[in-house]
Amino acid sequence: MNKAIPLLVIRFIVLVLFQVLIGNHINFLDTINPYIYILFIIYFPVQNNRMLFLFISFLLGLTVDLFSDSGGIHAAATLTVAYARPVILKFAFGSLYQNHNLKLSTTDLSTKIVYISLVTFIHHLVLFSLETFSVSRTIFVLQKTLFTSIFTILLCIILSIIFSRNTK
Repeated sequence: MNKAIPLLVIRFIVLVLFQVLIGNHINFLDTINPYIYILFIIYFPVQNNRMLFLFISFLLGLTVDLFSDSGGIHAAATLTVAYARPVILKFAFGSLYQNHNLKLSTTDLSTKIVYISLVTFIHHLVLFSLETFSVSRTIFVLQKTLFTSIFTILLCIILSIIFSRNTK
């Protein structure tokens, strides 16, 4: 774990900077923005302390909130995804997660896509529900969640393919 701490700190800083400096300024059709910073939650090591992971996820969302002036919605969305992550991992990876043999770098692409898609969709649903905060605009929230999730999932998959280490 001691060798992983500097990598996690660098990943945290790079993803927040990417989100704040580039991601927040990409705006397709006034509704579609990529939220790449959730890659930190997706690739956080599975066998770490759960309370530490929840705190770091909250800190990640809060940092994006501070730079985006969004009032805490990113912190709530990241904390929700971090809390639901064990259930998502169990659903996506099944017995591999239950046996604690899970390494995201060694899993096949199809299960990784399912995992990234679930995390992204839940994150965006919570984020846009809190952003809109109106039951009368449910269709708009679902539409924004769907389109932004598709865009974010594609970017996350492309980035994970580009930056993955070949284990073959």
